[in-house]
Formats: sequence, structure tokens, C-alpha cells
Amino acid sequence: MRNSSASKPSDTKLTALFLDMLAAEQGAGPNTLDAYRRDLNDFSEFLTRVGHSFVDAETQVLRDYLGDLDARGFKSSSVARRLSAMRHLFRFLLNERIRTEDPAAILSGPKRGRGLPKVLSISDVDRMLSRAKQMSEAADASPSQRLRALRLYCLLEVLYATGLRVSELVALPRTAAKRDARMIVVRGKGDKERLVPLNEASRQAMADYLAATEAAKGEKKGSLAASKWLFPSFGESGHLTRQHFARDLKELAVASGLQARLVSPHVLRHAFASHLLHNGADLRIVQTLLGHTDISTTQIYTHVVEERLKSLVRDLHPLAEK
Repeated sequence: MRNSSASKPSDTKLTALFLDMLAAEQGAGPNTLDAYRRDLNDFSEFLTRVGHSFVDAETQVLRDYLGDLDARGFKSSSVARRLSAMRHLFRFLLNERIRTEDPAAILSGPKRGRGLPKVLSISDVDRMLSRAKQMSEAADASPSQRLRALRLYCLLEVLYATGLRVSELVALPRTAAKRDARMIVVRGKGDKERLVPLNEASRQAMADYLAATEAAKGEKKGSLAASKWLFPSFGESGHLTRQHFARDLKELAVASGLQARLVSPHVLRHAFASHLLHNGADLRIVQTLLGHTDISTTQIYTHVVEERLKSLVRDLHPLAEK
């Protein structure tokens, strides 16, 4: 090693340097950085218990850590994610000449199949949209209840119409609700922008919700209606949190006769992609709409395309069994 034990940098300092690199050079967003930080902090705590650090840990110690994760009941997908974080970290330390070798280079991760995403049927989504619409039109609702119901209906319509990540959805600017907007500009991972089309239902839901917030202007201290966010709140971020929306969505699922565990913002994003592909959309188009940099990420939906092709052959081939 280049550093003596007396002068070697701490794991905390190396983690901070590594995260700075991810943010500056790879455009990693806050959620990605938080995930790396949690994983590396857990790894560092294990190393401290066995008398090692990032600077001097050898391959066998890394294997011991993976075994410890298994003993703690971590799923193979979680162990694979921790291993990925370790590999990235040690590659960084090698490139920075903080280490002279990469102890993670020869490690093999747990074998795991890539699970298919949970997908709601079109009728399931219709039930949720219908229920959210009914709640927003309830005659006996108070003004605050109606505003909250309109917000939830708007969030659901926009999410299913666009397939946005939940972090992108809750952070939409107020300008996204322009009455004549056929497309919205979305700032996604790595601060990259993309254009996403809106359908008539989502545009109308945004217009109705925006009108309601304007009508409520002055009724609440701080005037949320003056916020730059489409879905404002008084929280630190200034806009609705992902967790708050997820809770509201699960409550809506139950009210719609669905199981709460099967519904989340990410499941609605999967539904958007799967339903498009099932109806004939090109995989590359869906990749662009979802904001996936690599087509391999979108290929998790290949099973939808395969099922559609099988159906076409079965229904249209002249020699297919009837």
C-alpha cells in the first residue's frame, strides 16, 4: 500500500471522496449517492469489527463480509448490490493510487435471476383512476379534502400517461401544467433532460388541479399556490415527497379493491411501459420515454413483446390451431 497505517485516510473520508467522484464524473443523483453511502457505511462497520479498513482489506475479508450479509438474511439481490458498491469503490481506490491492487476483482456474486416487474392490468389501473376521479368529485368533501383528492388524481393520471420516475413526478415544476402543453421537459437521472408527451386526460387533470390550487390561494399560510412546484408542500424539499405519494397511492389501491402491497409508484411506471409494449410500441421508443440510458435496462420488458408476438402468430398464422 502507498499509505502507512499511521497516515492512511479513514473509511469516512474515502467514502466522501468516492461519492464526490460519482456525482461529478458520472452525474449520480441524490438517491444513488444515498444508496452507495448506506452500503459502504455498513461495509466499513464490518471491517472495523474485524480490524480492517478500505485501505488494507484483502479478498478473504471481503468474502467474509459477503458471508456475513448472507448470515444476516440479506436477499441475493441485496448482496449483489453491496458487492457492486465494493467493486466500484476499490476500482476508484486503485485509480487514485490509494491502493496498489483491487481485492474485489476476483470476487463472484450470488447467482440470481432477473425478476419480472410487478405489473397491474389495464383494468386495475382503470379502477384506480375511476376511484380517484370519484374522490375528487365527492360533493360532501371539504375544500382541503377535494384539493388532496385532485392532487392524487392528477399524480396518477400523469404517472400512467408518462411513466415518470416518482422522483421526477413529484418534482415537476408548475409550468408543466400549461394549458397548451403537449409535451413536458423532464429532468431525470444524471441531470439529463428528455421530452415526454402528455395525453388529454393528464392535461385536463393538471388543469383542474392547478385551478383548485389557485382558488385556494390565500387560504393557507405561506400560500402554496405561489410555489414553483406543481405539487408543493411545506416540507424541506418544497414539493410532495415520494413517500407521501406512495402512502396515498396504497390507500387508493385499497379503496379500489386492490392489495396495497401490489401497488406503488414504480409499479405504475412498469404498467405504463408494459401496456405500451403490449399494444405494439417499439422497445426503443419505450426506452426513450422511460429515460433509460441503456437498452438493456428496458429489456426487462422483453417478455411482454414475446407474449404479444406469440399471440399474433397464434391468431394470424394460417396454419395455427383454431
